[in-house]
Parts: sequence; C-alpha cells; structure tokens
Amino acid sequence: MAARKITLNLKVWHQESPDKKGRFENYHLEKIDTDMSFLEMIDVLNEKLTSEGRIPIAFDHDCREGICGMCGAVVDGIAHGPEKETTLCQLHMRHFKDGQTISIEPFRAKAFPIIKDLVVDRSSLDRIIQAGGFISVNTGSAPDANAIPVAQNLAEQAMDAAACIGCGACVAACPNAASMLFVSAKISQLALLPQGQPEKAKRALSMVQAMDREGFGNCGNERECEAVCPKGISIRNIARLNREFLRASVVSDEKK
Repeated sequence: MAARKITLNLKVWHQESPDKKGRFENYHLEKIDTDMSFLEMIDVLNEKLTSEGRIPIAFDHDCREGICGMCGAVVDGIAHGPEKETTLCQLHMRHFKDGQTISIEPFRAKAFPIIKDLVVDRSSLDRIIQAGGFISVNTGSAPDANAIPVAQNLAEQAMDAAACIGCGACVAACPNAASMLFVSAKISQLALLPQGQPEKAKRALSMVQAMDREGFGNCGNERECEAVCPKGISIRNIARLNREFLRASVVSDEKK
C-alpha cells in the first residue's frame, strides 16, 4: 500500500518530574508519512517542538526493532497501541486515520513511578529477575545438543515463555497492575527445562515475594495482559506459576 500523508491531533501526557502534577498537552501535526513508525512520529513532533524553542517529549526507546522492550506507552487506552502482538516501535502510522485524535500516556502502575512525560521507572521488573538468581550449571564448553534430552513440547513451551521482553505492557493493561504474566514467563522458561530444576522451588518463592514487595497487584484472570503482550505470552504460564509457588510453599513448610 502506497504511503499517505495524514494530519493528527495528539493529546500527550506531560509531567516535568515525579513530584510534579501532570497534564495532557495538545499538539497538531501535518504531513505525517504513514510509513513512519509511532516512535518516528514522536521524533517528528519533538523536532517541531525543538525548532519552536519548546521542551521535547521524553519517551523510552532503544533498539526500535521490537527486541529490547524499552519503548512503551498507552495509545488510546491500549498498551503499545491497537495492533495485536506489536511493540510501540513496530506500530506504524498507516493504522491511524487522517485527522484522528490520538491520546498518548505512560504506563500507569504503583510499581512503575513516572520519571518524566512518557518515561516510567520499570526497574521493579529487574529486581524480580534478580530475586530469581542463577541456575547451577557447570561452566566450560557447551554440551552436545542431545546430551540432556528435552521433550519437544516442553522445549517449545519454554521458548514461548522466554520470548517475554519485559516491556511491562501486561502491568499497564491489568486492572490490578499485576505483573504475574511477566513473572510466570520468567519462571516457566526455566521450570520447564532440566537446567532449571535444582532451584525451581527457591526461584518461585523468591520471585513471587519480590513481586509482592514491589507493590504489584494480584491476577484477576481478566486476560488484558495476554491481549496486549507484544510477544503473545499465554496466561497458561500464570497457572504454571501458581502451581510452582504452591508446590514450593508446601515443601518449604514441611522443612520447617
């Protein structure tokens, strides 16, 4: 489809710092190429603001290839925007209409404090990962591919879980601001594989406890997280997380 030029009206959240009150600011853009990505559109807006002597909009980005999980904002009420299994950097302007008004705001959650404008502090997810620790495997040369047998269905499920990029869209979409889809993906990718077995009980307990400390809510099984996940992570992983945590809790109680 040939590229078009469209006009947009933007309502963008502006907040100077965490302790300042935020508000929506209105902007008008013309001649936006529909082949642009959403982030490139914000680049154009920032160039316009800079040329006018105004402060550009702060937003997160890095790879712009849907790999790093850095980009993220709520577009018209949907984390990462209206396209299914798409990061914000991969969302293109061809999916918007000429003259459309677009609302852009940051991920909102107690555990994701706003730093500035669309930038939020998602280091809480890093601390959950750190709580999971490492796997106890021997260092040295890589083992033969068939040295540790893994059933194909388990390998595929583990790889599907490992696709999580930790963008936080699941938290932003959840009515309870739960991070259980993220945590369950990180637990599942190791719990399904032989290499993750020695520490799987400790890992489940530690990561769930870290999740609670960070102030995330509980899963209400509404499936908003699954709907906005750019990598299509299934909520079946949450069921596995619950099983792993319950099993680990029982074992821990028996040892006391």
